[in-house]
Amino acid sequence: MARTARYKVPFRRRREGKTNYYKRLKMIISGKKRLVVRRTDKYILAQIMEAKVNGDVTLATATSKELEKYGWNYSFKNTPAAYLTGLLIGVKALKRGIKKAILDIGLHPPVRGARIFAVLKGAVDAGMEIPFSEEVIPSEERIRGEHISKYATYLKENNPEIYERQFSSYLKRKISPEKIVEEFERVKGRIMEELK
Repeated sequence: MARTARYKVPFRRRREGKTNYYKRLKMIISGKKRLVVRRTDKYILAQIMEAKVNGDVTLATATSKELEKYGWNYSFKNTPAAYLTGLLIGVKALKRGIKKAILDIGLHPPVRGARIFAVLKGAVDAGMEIPFSEEVIPSEERIRGEHISKYATYLKENNPEIYERQFSSYLKRKISPEKIVEEFERVKGRIMEELK
């Protein structure tokens, strides 16, 4: 600890590594609604938030767990699930009349091609206006899950033991990881139908 009177103790949420107040202040001053994206060990979370004097107000929310209702049986934390969650939050926001927002990734590092940016791409594809750079968006192949399908096919042909270990959660539920692209397109279509 500091021994001088000039030392200022950071806010509790900053000490806990939960909030970057400099970034937050800039977003609040902009006066725009925020697309808040967070990820956990199992799920992707997306919310449309508005800053008020008494605290943030949640206007719309979507989690990757909700994709089950649309027939998604694969992982809830991979890149295709992140994109579909972004698509879902975009559809929900547009239904509530929210068309513009800015991205709030919190303390997540802004890595190119990260799942957080797949959520952003999904929201933009739904019809929202969110400023972003094309460089950070994952490739279309990764968004659709083609990399998972190719890897599963390769392992199944060349090393069945690793295939069974790597995709054991899918195989227990009798789901074929090679068909993730078809499932992705089907679920995407179901979500987009809600806009009509």
